[in-house]
Amino acid sequence: MSEKILLTINGKSQTVAAGTSVAVAVIQAGITKFRESITGEPRAPFCGMGVCFECRLNINGQHHQRSCQILCTQGMEISTDE
Repeated sequence: MSEKILLTINGKSQTVAAGTSVAVAVIQAGITKFRESITGEPRAPFCGMGVCFECRLNINGQHHQRSCQILCTQGMEISTDE
């Protein structure tokens, strides 16, 4: 049985398995728009390995964090542009 982690995404509680990336946790929460480009286009993970920077989110108050490169931790607070 894998360890479960409780975190918050856009103010809502979400439970994920240990080892889950933030990008996957957000997608599991049903969110498809992570942020907006400067022209207002929706953005979400594209490469999944930290090269494209499209998965950037606010994580624990730090802006522009590459969510595909960060593993979820207990009590983490994540926010998207939604």
